[in-house]
Amino acid sequence: MNRNEYRHRARTSRTGILHEWGTESALDVPPEERDRAYELRWQRGGLGFGAAFSDIGVNKEANDTAAEFVRAKICGIVRDRAVAEMLLPKDYPLGTKRLCVDTGYYATFNRENVTLVDVRSTPIEEITPAGVRTSTAEYAVESLVFATGFDAMTGTLCSIDIRGRAGAALKQKWSQGPRSYLGIMVAGFPNLFTITGPGSPSVLSNMIVSIEQHVDWIADCLAFLRQHRLTAIEPTVDAENAWVAHVNEVADSTLYPRANSWYMGANIPGKPRVFMPYVGGLGVYRQKCDEVAANGYEGFTLAAPAPEADRSVDRP
Repeated sequence: MNRNEYRHRARTSRTGILHEWGTESALDVPPEERDRAYELRWQRGGLGFGAAFSDIGVNKEANDTAAEFVRAKICGIVRDRAVAEMLLPKDYPLGTKRLCVDTGYYATFNRENVTLVDVRSTPIEEITPAGVRTSTAEYAVESLVFATGFDAMTGTLCSIDIRGRAGAALKQKWSQGPRSYLGIMVAGFPNLFTITGPGSPSVLSNMIVSIEQHVDWIADCLAFLRQHRLTAIEPTVDAENAWVAHVNEVADSTLYPRANSWYMGANIPGKPRVFMPYVGGLGVYRQKCDEVAANGYEGFTLAAPAPEADRSVDRP
């Protein structure tokens, strides 16, 4: 496969990454064959593990077979059973939070200078001059890295005081969850393009491929507006509502909403629990965006500049 073919396949694939997607149900193959498929993906590494069978992401019983395999792998690597128990994915379907696929991650917890602390059962109470104190102990540290999560997909845009028609604030419009058309534009906010925004494949895809797709689409859109002497583009409320309903419908057909993940905004106190990315696949999404453009930017209102006022005056 040459570079151009690889790039084309990535752009039209489900995630922007060329996984080999299984076509069978995990429940339709003998356990030995299923475990061989999981072992092959595990040894290969990367996020392709979740693509071993067609229903891991949509069927809880099928997902349980993959989760049990992963839990057994973790227990086989981490020597201390109590530590291993804290690392096991148990309270959410496998893959509905990011998989830990980095080389040597689980083996790190076998090191004598590594201590794993479950802050859900023993929460952090104070940062002290010596280190970190939880509800049960104090841990001395030389360096402290704050990695407490982030306000994904909406936080950055809502931190900018973006105003639309009549001074409406984007933060207020999204107060009950983000709303957009195609994850690219927002009704009431003309000429505001949101690259890989909520409602697009975004974080569920190869972000580089998704960013390129959006930038190309937006560049073509601007060229179209310039060619037709148009000065504004804005999605209709009906198009936005239909797209939000579609994004929710597709998400609800999967196991993703069952996890308290940052995909759902669960890491931010008070943030509405809404599954924000589009899970229908990058290739399908690209096709929809292209169809919208080919149909004269269907679902958008296009505006030409207002005619200049007649400035002529009667001269004596």
